[in-house]
Amino acid sequence: MSIFTKRDPRWAALALIVVAQFMVVLDVAIVNVALPAIKSDLDFSQANLQWVVSAYAIMFGGALLLGGRLADILGRRRLFGAGLALFAVSSLLCGLAWSEASLIGFRALQGLGGALLAPAALSLLMTIFAEGRDRNVALGIYGAAAGSGAAVGVLLGGILTSYLSWSWVFFINVPVAVAAIALTPVLLRESRVDVTHRHFDVPGAVSVTAGLMLVVYATTRAATDGWGSTSTIALFAVAAALIASFIAIELRSRSPLLPMRIFRSRSLTGANAAMAIVGAVAFSEFFVLTLYLQDVLRYSAVETGLAFLGFALTVVVTSNIAQAVVGRLGVRATLTFGLLASALSVAWLTRLPLDATYVTDLLPAFILGGAGMGLSFVPVTIASLTGVQRSDAGVASGLVNTSRQIGGAIGIAAVSAVAATSSAAYATAHDGIAATSPLALDHGFQTALYVLTGLLLIGAAIAVTLVKPAPVAAPASAPAPVEPELAPLRDAA
Repeated sequence: MSIFTKRDPRWAALALIVVAQFMVVLDVAIVNVALPAIKSDLDFSQANLQWVVSAYAIMFGGALLLGGRLADILGRRRLFGAGLALFAVSSLLCGLAWSEASLIGFRALQGLGGALLAPAALSLLMTIFAEGRDRNVALGIYGAAAGSGAAVGVLLGGILTSYLSWSWVFFINVPVAVAAIALTPVLLRESRVDVTHRHFDVPGAVSVTAGLMLVVYATTRAATDGWGSTSTIALFAVAAALIASFIAIELRSRSPLLPMRIFRSRSLTGANAAMAIVGAVAFSEFFVLTLYLQDVLRYSAVETGLAFLGFALTVVVTSNIAQAVVGRLGVRATLTFGLLASALSVAWLTRLPLDATYVTDLLPAFILGGAGMGLSFVPVTIASLTGVQRSDAGVASGLVNTSRQIGGAIGIAAVSAVAATSSAAYATAHDGIAATSPLALDHGFQTALYVLTGLLLIGAAIAVTLVKPAPVAAPASAPAPVEPELAPLRDAA
């Protein structure tokens, strides 16, 4: 019998979780195409414009571990609903923003909502589906949302910006979030860790959140202050001290925010390292390519969005078949192949010409890159959650989401710095050429793509050496049992 049955409410619950996750991931990329319009309407400076993306990613990534632990202790459905509510309110405020400071502040608040929502969503999935075939199918669908969110975000952002206004890239979240809030008590049952004393690791939460945020901020400042400047070095030193203090706190805490024992799993450790690289490349590649299409090829916002359609569709299709590929080849082989395909795609794009033809110069790389991304997100998510104790579901979910978001935030900051530095150096070496000219910008984007190619090759090496090679899918004859919190729904169906 098919696992998709009317008498099995788990799949309706999964649909709600996936919609919420897609909305959160989508919001990282959907503003990219709208940045020129935002800059013009709110009088953003060029240096501050990247904070429309970075403020969201920093708060999202920095608070994810705390969100995961709060979900485990206070209740996963409760945090899921709270995250949705905060996300809806902050999205409305973003669309109504009237200045640089207001939009950046509201984007940070939106990131906090995502940090409460995302780990609760993934840990709910883990409690609804026991480890095995059904969970892998569910993770395949969830991975499709995570993998395609960035690509679809660029497409949707272009359409909304061109035909409505940039405010609608935020307003569109509000009705989706409100509908999800209404369905949450109907489709989801509460679950939490059964503990006598609910202790919050406040020192750990403060140190890791501040440390991760400072890493991203230092990377961003390096683009203007220079990598070797006193201020940059000082910021990185303080960030390193905060993260080191977090590790010391966790080793001594009676209820740690991030139990260090989970890193005994080489596969989990390798999967999170690979996820950080996948996140860095996914966020940075769309950021660079969006600027290339608009600033070098002079595409309009809607043309830029449509240009990514091939990428987005390929990610969706590939993500949905990735679970079957994992079941046949194993997590390690699938992840390695996906990362190498992505590396080949980005390497192709390093030759970006000033007069590129979409069909011959861009589309083949977009299709290959979409396939690589789809075959990366699903196995790396499966590997990061395999073997995790149920009591650690929230923290493991928060960790893998943190790896992706912090990787993405640092990736965008670093790639922006690399591209800007390369463009400036090219302009200096060629008298009479401005750093903002298409020729200098193109050179900077090519350099950034070389860096991303190298990162993907490192990710493939990590997958080969650390991730378990065996398939994780359970036999089809052993479907996962319905969790106790969903049993009443099944019996009533």
